[in-house]
Amino acid sequence: MNVRLGERTWTELAPEAKPTVLVPVGSLEQHGPHLPLDTDARIATAVAHRAADADPSLLVAPAVAYGASGEHEGFPGTLSIGHEALNAVLVELGRSAGHWVRRLVFVNGHGGNFPTVSEAVLRLRDEGRDMAWFGCGVPGGDAHAGRTETSILLALEPTLVREELAEAGNTAPLAELLPTLRRAGIAAASPNGVLGDPAGASREEGDRLLAEMGTALLEALSRWTLDRRGRLA
Repeated sequence: MNVRLGERTWTELAPEAKPTVLVPVGSLEQHGPHLPLDTDARIATAVAHRAADADPSLLVAPAVAYGASGEHEGFPGTLSIGHEALNAVLVELGRSAGHWVRRLVFVNGHGGNFPTVSEAVLRLRDEGRDMAWFGCGVPGGDAHAGRTETSILLALEPTLVREELAEAGNTAPLAELLPTLRRAGIAAASPNGVLGDPAGASREEGDRLLAEMGTALLEALSRWTLDRRGRLA
């Protein structure tokens, strides 16, 4: 069955069905010299589809392709709508969906969106809507455009990975970099925009990571246990 919401007609969405809809949320921002600008949206969409392919009662909406990426403004190609606008978009999507869905879940692929996605979900829940969010995180993965994301893109769209341009950036732990990132953005911490090292990335690793995240999302949906930030636990 086609799980892409955008390819359905309204008559195929019976009022009594009340589906759960997954909305990927990404960004358009630099991902080093070797990965495409829409990496985060691609990953979020792929994770949502991994879950929906295993449970056809889920529907995947078109991605929210822009996010809060102000920390990447030092690089050409980055288009950020900021936290206030992102919050407004997510809240209005949740309110609109509330007329016909059972549940709505934002599947977030950009770390910079986390506080705003959480804020939007908590507001929607305060309004009585059954909403949640899920973060596409990899335990132990590097922060940005390193081996983790490079592996995933090799699995998703290998022709978009400029492997000959892949190079290490700042490999310091993210906790050490956060003060610089918050004060002056990514460019101040890493001139090439990479936080990590893409060396050793492989399609096989990317396939495994996508499968793991898809399974984690599916299991979290079945439990429907939320933490205090509205995130599926």
